[in-house]
Amino acid sequence: MIDFHSHILPNIDDGSSSIEETINLIKEAKEVGFTGIISTSHYIQGYYETNENDRKTLLENVQTHINDVITDNCPKLYLGSEAYVSNEMIELIKNKEISTINNSKYILFELPMNSKPLFAKDIVYKLVSSGYIPVIAHPERYTYVQEDIGFAEELANMGTLFQANYGSIIGIYGVNAKKTVKKLLQKDLIYFLGSDVHSTEYIYTKIPKILKKLSKIVTQKKLEELTTLNAQKVLDNEEIE
Repeated sequence: MIDFHSHILPNIDDGSSSIEETINLIKEAKEVGFTGIISTSHYIQGYYETNENDRKTLLENVQTHINDVITDNCPKLYLGSEAYVSNEMIELIKNKEISTINNSKYILFELPMNSKPLFAKDIVYKLVSSGYIPVIAHPERYTYVQEDIGFAEELANMGTLFQANYGSIIGIYGVNAKKTVKKLLQKDLIYFLGSDVHSTEYIYTKIPKILKKLSKIVTQKKLEELTTLNAQKVLDNEEIE
């Protein structure tokens, strides 16, 4: 499996707070079957602004360190970011402030949690027109998607893909998110699953339970696409149907 969304890099956002915690997170991920982890640290203008070069250096250092600690089938780390939606996203990508996933055309970003972003369609249009493929993080957590799933369908029709959080399947983000992620899965709007991990002993340890729940919602073929195959296509910069 490949974790599509994580906050494993230490001390640059609200995720891991130390290299020791990062190592323990990666150990937890390996224990439940992850062979790859995409690092998607927050990028929020004026708040979390570690640029691509600094994140890449940190990621490489972490990979070297954990290769010494986990000598057997150590998960491979990939660079990405979780950008907060902005009118300047294309410029931020070109200026290497935010990162596409593994230097591909896929870019992960998040929307406001509670206020419907009226300019989201403009951002998606600009990204697609510029050759990028937008991936929106955890749509099931946005209150306006919970109220009207049609908003997600409209963005999907424009070329947006969606990544859901594993934790939503078992209600970690509340009942509404749990209900909404099931609807999104049933409508075939979700393409990737991510832990959105921020700390140890929180989500990775629950993955086996979550996979059992998921197997009752989607087919085994779809589950493999959500957990592994689609993410691998992104890492290889391939098209997803």
